[in-house]
Amino acid sequence: MTKASKDATMADEQTTAPEADLELDGIEEFIAAEELDALRAERDEYRDKFMRALADAENSRKRADRDRREAEQYGSTRLARDLLPVYDNLKRALDAANEETRAAASALIEGIELTLRELTNVMTKHGMTPISPAVGDMFDPQQHQAMFEAPLPDTKAGQIIQVMTEGFLLHDRLLRPAQVGVSSNTAKG
Repeated sequence: MTKASKDATMADEQTTAPEADLELDGIEEFIAAEELDALRAERDEYRDKFMRALADAENSRKRADRDRREAEQYGSTRLARDLLPVYDNLKRALDAANEETRAAASALIEGIELTLRELTNVMTKHGMTPISPAVGDMFDPQQHQAMFEAPLPDTKAGQIIQVMTEGFLLHDRLLRPAQVGVSSNTAKG
């Protein structure tokens, strides 16, 4: 090869080499952009998983707190229900005692009254409140259980005409409805 042809070949190689470098730079930029996009997508996927796990952990914590509070407040429901007959029987004993019995057994009656008062204090301390409807109040199905209906003169339909047992709430939940008799209609007497 002559010097002129070598120079021409080198000149051709020099002109094609920068073009090839430009093409390689473009391909490298394209590959780098694809890798960058893939990394961003992966990062976003991990961020989404992290945020979901964080939200799930927060929800679990809140649920556990709510369950703990409910267990503290309402965990004694069975015991409270078991104490209600004791309360009812002490009240019945006091209601059954007439003046003659009270005079003859005043110490016994006083003991029953003190026991009932102490039981009531303990029940109140633990969040139990009585539902004590009065004759003439309107029937509330959220707090009362109708044991019977009867027409009674001078009453309106739905009025309570007799109270058999008091009801109780445990904090804000119904433990036992008050058992009542209800007027069935307006009777004229």
